[in-house]
Amino acid sequence: MTDAATTGTDWTAWQQSWDRQQEWYMPDREERFRVMLDMVEALVGPEPRVLDLACGTGSITDRLLKRFPNATSTGVDLDPALLAIAEGYFDGDPRVTLVTADLKDPAWTAALPHDAYDAVLTATALHWLHSEPLAALYGQLAGLVREGGVFMNADRMIDETTPRINAAERAQRHARMDREKAAGVLDWADWWAVAAADPVLAEPTARRFEIYGEHADGDMPAPRWHADALRAAGFGEARPVWASPSDTLLLAVR
Repeated sequence: MTDAATTGTDWTAWQQSWDRQQEWYMPDREERFRVMLDMVEALVGPEPRVLDLACGTGSITDRLLKRFPNATSTGVDLDPALLAIAEGYFDGDPRVTLVTADLKDPAWTAALPHDAYDAVLTATALHWLHSEPLAALYGQLAGLVREGGVFMNADRMIDETTPRINAAERAQRHARMDREKAAGVLDWADWWAVAAADPVLAEPTARRFEIYGEHADGDMPAPRWHADALRAAGFGEARPVWASPSDTLLLAVR
């Protein structure tokens, strides 16, 4: 693992910096996490085995373990820079396992240390998948979540049947973001520029952009599509349990 003792890097500062950058896009991000963990506790209890899907720096895992000290988490991602931060931040914590895997690879689940999980959680990550590969991923997740376990996806889910609402929400959101950007908040591109200039993160950041390019968005279908796709994949129930004007937390029970 990448640890601060050998690199001199303040991994907590990098974790917090990522959180601040994400909060610029989603000021209600902590509320999403709170509801997500409320529903974990309600449905599978306070000591869950969790798969943090497309975990990034481990934002979900961090909040999970602070709330449920007896939980365990497997974080899986392909991004070498964000995984480097997660590795440094969670270094020495036996509750956390980090796995490098590509969710587009049909065999990605073979890299996981467990065959089943109480909860699979993800946030602001799966929007880069188009509908067909996302539906295929949901089918794989149905095989990873134990009977009675849960899957939750918190992400941008756009309902195209409400164009005026969508346009008004977008205009207001971007006006706020413009004000905060003018006050010095780092956006996505700025944050990655800082990472690319860091002696420890420069190399994994370069590899990250070789893998992903600048950014890629998938279809971002409506919550109803996600619920239908999850039920078709084998989940018994699925519906939103929280929503902001722009984002949805959708929960499915196996």
